[in-house]
Amino acid sequence: MSLEDDVAFLQQIPTLSVLGRQALRVLAIGAELRRLPSGAVLFYAGELADGAYVVRDGTLLVEPGGGATGRDWTVGPGAMVGELALITETLSPVTAIAREPTTVIRISRNLFRKTLEGYPAAALRLRDMMAKRAEAWAEDLAAIRRQLAASL
Repeated sequence: MSLEDDVAFLQQIPTLSVLGRQALRVLAIGAELRRLPSGAVLFYAGELADGAYVVRDGTLLVEPGGGATGRDWTVGPGAMVGELALITETLSPVTAIAREPTTVIRISRNLFRKTLEGYPAAALRLRDMMAKRAEAWAEDLAAIRRQLAASL
């Protein structure tokens, strides 16, 4: 794939699309491509996460870790796993396993931060997008609380 193909692919990722083509070019140049055979563990729950992964092709099985209850799920091309690790130090809450031969693009936190430093307008767009997401989550949580209170 060419650099322009990589940029076009990254533009399809909602969190990354707000950064703009120039910032995405920097990410595409600095990102690492990893190929995983079927059954390979990309990372384990509880490990220090230092970046995010975008599924290029194939699928990952994502399993909650740390005693969390819930169902496993799968993610495929265009999905980003570990988004929070792009902006802050965190432990992975899940284990990710290749369900088939899978290729991921790894974006390190360091690369992401340097890109935002070089493109402050992209950083502002990202901040605004994240603020809107947080507002939507707060509204969703308030609606759930109202539903729970009404059912008591």
